[in-house]
Amino acid sequence: MAASKGALDGLFVLDLSRILAGPTATQMLGDLGATVIKVENPKTGGDDTRGWGPNYARDAEGAPTDLSAYFMAANRNKLSVAVDLSTKEGQDTLRQLAARADVVVENYKPDGLVKYGLDHATLLQRHPELVYCSISGFGQTGPNRAQPGYDLMAQGYGGIMSLTGAPDGAPMKVGVGIADVMCGMYATIGILAALRHRDRTGQGQHIDLSLVDAQMAWLVNEGTNYLTTGQVPERRGNAHPNIVPYDAFECSDGHVLLAVGNDAQFARFCDAVGLAGLNNDPRFDTNQHRIENRAALMERLVPAMKTLKRAEVMQRLHAVKVPVGPIHNVAEALTSDQAQARGAVVEVPCDGVTDGHVRLLGNPLKLSATPVTYRHAPPSFGQDTDAVLQMLRQPPAKAD
Repeated sequence: MAASKGALDGLFVLDLSRILAGPTATQMLGDLGATVIKVENPKTGGDDTRGWGPNYARDAEGAPTDLSAYFMAANRNKLSVAVDLSTKEGQDTLRQLAARADVVVENYKPDGLVKYGLDHATLLQRHPELVYCSISGFGQTGPNRAQPGYDLMAQGYGGIMSLTGAPDGAPMKVGVGIADVMCGMYATIGILAALRHRDRTGQGQHIDLSLVDAQMAWLVNEGTNYLTTGQVPERRGNAHPNIVPYDAFECSDGHVLLAVGNDAQFARFCDAVGLAGLNNDPRFDTNQHRIENRAALMERLVPAMKTLKRAEVMQRLHAVKVPVGPIHNVAEALTSDQAQARGAVVEVPCDGVTDGHVRLLGNPLKLSATPVTYRHAPPSFGQDTDAVLQMLRQPPAKAD
């Protein structure tokens, strides 16, 4: 059987973005089969993250390449083209690429591409079928539109840092650039929706997306908790605002995670850990009562859990179908039997690096008819410039 083409095979994406949010979106499109042309600035050595060490893929002699781990996290399945946007020649090249593109993604400051004639208004006037996605810190409108956008600033402005960390500690950012990553996911959804509209009507459109907007949208239950009650949510560490017990618990030899989702599970949990009958206490018999009496319940659960070993707790709770799990470090997570079975890590051939391949995080999408593919390793800076410029000298392929 012939290999299936990706769902987005034949789609041409011009990627003018850098760092993480935009590249996350365009990597997803590339994984799904799109051709992605990543434009990088020769004056700066390319995407900023190429220099975000200290972790780099190394060449056969052991010297670091320009493939930092950070860059590789969001730039596979792309062709790298070195173009100086400040020159007329560079602007002409990008306009030619935009003329062939289905999608343009950029993350310049609002109005930053106007002077080059590559802004959304100009390109959509010339190419009304184009889908043009702009990603910025605060969006194209509003009093903060000119402010720069970084993940850390979005997490602070958008509220998630106020919810992250120990109750008596300082506000804490999430351990990875989650505001960037989730903004990239929203961008992907918006692009696919706009392409659906384009395919039905022939009309493209502009997508205006900001890190802060996206971050506030995924405050989910805590954001809606505030909107419903007017009460500002508190930092609770690993605890859940709406479910109790739902937390990390210390055992005699480490920690486990417990997620009791309903009253029946709580009764089975109490029996399994030697607290039979605790679920009949009127302070704890329903989830609402457990929320109201959280501190009193923890006074009973915490010392009881400390008397048990992790393996013992896991075995007992699995047996009675109460959600319980380990707290893995990154190595444990990525080498677990589940990760191996699900393809969480992939090896992609890559010229010029030790062992001839790089190891990357796999795409979690499992599509039965059009699976994701790993066609290109993250590119070295400008490695595809000549090939892409040669492509521009050829007439555009006719649609089937």
